[in-house]
Amino acid sequence: MNTAAPQHTPAGATGTPGAIDVRRGFLAAGVVVVCWSGFNIVSRMGGKSPLTPFDLAALRFSVSALLMLPVFLRSRSTSTLTLQQRLLLALAGGMAYALFAYTGFSLAPAAHAGVLVNGGIPLATTLIGWQLFGLQPTRRAWSALLVTLIGIVLVGYHGLRSSDPAHTLLGDACFLLAAVSWGFYGQLVRRWQIPPGLAASNIAVCSALIYLPMYLLWLPKGYLHATHAQVLLQAGYQGVVAGVIAAGCYSFATLRIGPTRASLMLALVPPISAVLAVPLLDEALTTETLAGAVLVTAGALLGASGGSGIRNSRGSASPR
Repeated sequence: MNTAAPQHTPAGATGTPGAIDVRRGFLAAGVVVVCWSGFNIVSRMGGKSPLTPFDLAALRFSVSALLMLPVFLRSRSTSTLTLQQRLLLALAGGMAYALFAYTGFSLAPAAHAGVLVNGGIPLATTLIGWQLFGLQPTRRAWSALLVTLIGIVLVGYHGLRSSDPAHTLLGDACFLLAAVSWGFYGQLVRRWQIPPGLAASNIAVCSALIYLPMYLLWLPKGYLHATHAQVLLQAGYQGVVAGVIAAGCYSFATLRIGPTRASLMLALVPPISAVLAVPLLDEALTTETLAGAVLVTAGALLGASGGSGIRNSRGSASPR
């Protein structure tokens, strides 16, 4: 938290440090929206390729760990994070999120991921903050989340009507679990005030150290049956764009505008993903999926326009 920011900023004082921080936070969240819209498309391509979800996670962590290792090593002398905190961050924002998401992409359409992951993250973030950390959502935040929840239910209904409902619903469940994992990660970043570089490097390096030995020794692999182009595309996007750029920008946005508003901004991803999936993945845009995407986007706009989305113990909007 920037303690140097003024406690009461006039509405027109857009040049104050606090206002600049907020604008930068929304800009970082916008970068994440672009990165994660592409993530849904590229990951679905990987899910339909010979690559397994375990291959995709290995590519993500190996590439991002190499890139972020210098940042991780420099942060060791200044960071106050305990080993337990580092492992919890890597589990929530790294391994759990990635494995649930990639498994979902192997079973369900990209448009479902846009709604269930990016629409589910605000819901999960708010509920986790409320139940675990005592952050009471405002009425506007509850209204936004209700709209988002209706959109999620519509996508689940579409899963029931798909040609392979068992696989689709299993994929949808994995997407929701990925949303819960990332929501928990966002709350931890905010609670522990972790700088973006440290957050991204910790996910990359700690996840690689834990996951890659298990992957090499025991987990199923399909990379020998994939083309070089498929492997390079996934390594570049998962390792660089998703593992470094998106993770760092999301941590920055979380610190500047709060986990609730940062996560609600991600609900802008579903309509982009749903539209791009039609020409790029040849996936049909159904009425239920389109309605779900529209609803979670409406929920995002409603929630992001209403302050931080949480209340302090006295019931007023919290500046956090």
